[in-house]
Amino acid sequence: MTSEVIIDVQPKAISIALLEDKKLVEYQNEPREASFAVGNIYVGKVKKLMPGLNACFVDVGSEKEAFLHYLDLGLQFASYEKYLKQVTSDHKKLYPIQKATHQPDLPKDGSIQNTLKVGQEIMVQVVKEPINTKGPRLTCDLSFAGRYMVLIPFGDKVSVSSKIKRGEERSRLKQLVQSMKPKNFGVIVRTVAEGKRAAELDQELKVLLKRWEDAIVKVQKATQCPQLVFEEQTRAVALLRDLFNPTYDGIHVNDAEIFQQIHDYVSLIAPEKADIVKLYKGNVPIFDNFDVTKQIKSGFGRTVNYKRGAYLIIEHTEAMHVVDVNSGTRIKKENGQEANALETNLGAADELARQLRLRDMGGIIVVDFIDMNLAEDRQLLYERMCENMKKDRARHNILPLSKFGLMQITRQRVRPAMDVAVEESCPTCHGTGKIKSSILFTDQLESKIDRLVNKIGIKRFTLHVHPYVAAYINQGVISIKRRWQLKYGLGIRIMASQKLAFLQYEFYDTHRQFIDMQEENEVSK
Repeated sequence: MTSEVIIDVQPKAISIALLEDKKLVEYQNEPREASFAVGNIYVGKVKKLMPGLNACFVDVGSEKEAFLHYLDLGLQFASYEKYLKQVTSDHKKLYPIQKATHQPDLPKDGSIQNTLKVGQEIMVQVVKEPINTKGPRLTCDLSFAGRYMVLIPFGDKVSVSSKIKRGEERSRLKQLVQSMKPKNFGVIVRTVAEGKRAAELDQELKVLLKRWEDAIVKVQKATQCPQLVFEEQTRAVALLRDLFNPTYDGIHVNDAEIFQQIHDYVSLIAPEKADIVKLYKGNVPIFDNFDVTKQIKSGFGRTVNYKRGAYLIIEHTEAMHVVDVNSGTRIKKENGQEANALETNLGAADELARQLRLRDMGGIIVVDFIDMNLAEDRQLLYERMCENMKKDRARHNILPLSKFGLMQITRQRVRPAMDVAVEESCPTCHGTGKIKSSILFTDQLESKIDRLVNKIGIKRFTLHVHPYVAAYINQGVISIKRRWQLKYGLGIRIMASQKLAFLQYEFYDTHRQFIDMQEENEVSK
């Protein structure tokens, strides 16, 4: 199996696609100014206690106040609280964590009103991003995740991933990390640490300790509350940290700055694979070049087609995701309806496992498969679904089919499900139902080019348009493009872009920077 990561960096957003055998299996799109990412650490202020929920709301600067349950305070909350007071009491000299004394563990049956008070400042970490009308979900049990291990301040234990089965390897890793970790820190050794040398583990431990030190220095010098004291790595690097596999064939990036960040990270964790990180310099948009755009438009939306006319209908409600399996235009197999239902359901299980990863669907998912009479067929479907979900990094649980033919799946949810609008809105009427005459579109483009060349003074640029429009502009010996070049100069280039709607257009300069040429009456109200 070949795996590639494609990263499309735009001025306002970063999109990351993971391809397995050229097929899109994971997709993330985030605004570049996005905040409240999972892993970020804040000094927040308690705003309201909720004794009935045994929880409180904390101000961390988000639009909605963040939620913190008593059980998420962590066993070491008392140690954190005392250390935070010691750190903030002296703004010149940092109190070392190695000298901090462990306080008694927080009782599991305690209450929030006896532990916190309104206005108190606490260190919190985001474990769930804001979803729908809910603010971020927080914890006080802080952790710093690396590729090989997770560092836990005020922990004491060294734990090894249960997926590492060999007893001698588990003992080796435990003893190794125990000997190198400083006092008052715990460590969880991750699965990918299996077989790694002491030097590699020690190097990452130092990096994680430096992140903790940088965060606590910001706490010491904080002049306001709330304040961000630790920001998770850039989305591209954070995703690679969890996804990276030495068998990757390529990581393609279209931005020099992000390319350098990823190259440095891969050089750190797997120096022998640094050359798979490549800066994409092609003229065709990177997602179009790797056939990602078309897969995004076919893979999202309410209806998803798969083998031989069968399709899924995916609905999202506040409480759960509901998936309906339909045989569609499939022709019945000669050996009967049962065999047809089994084949359709097995194909649906394959596609659904991909859709869960692709859309990052979380919470409760209920799937209505086509009814099957034979118990062995229902068991085969359940086993197929479990096998498909082994590739999924998110924690999940799958129940066998119920007597109603429903399969229930729960999947870890830490951010909103990816929802990509595949229906294209009209770029000229903006939903009013009336558009300007399309025959005048090339005249409108020419007026933009004239303004760009003769008034703004940009002589060399690329115009991105829908592939059909690009074909029209380029057709003929004396094409529209050629006439424009004769009139305005040879610096004009036309590029077909699959992501654009029929009458949309975008201008880019020679440095691939977006040039906003839309007029006020063209922008949606």
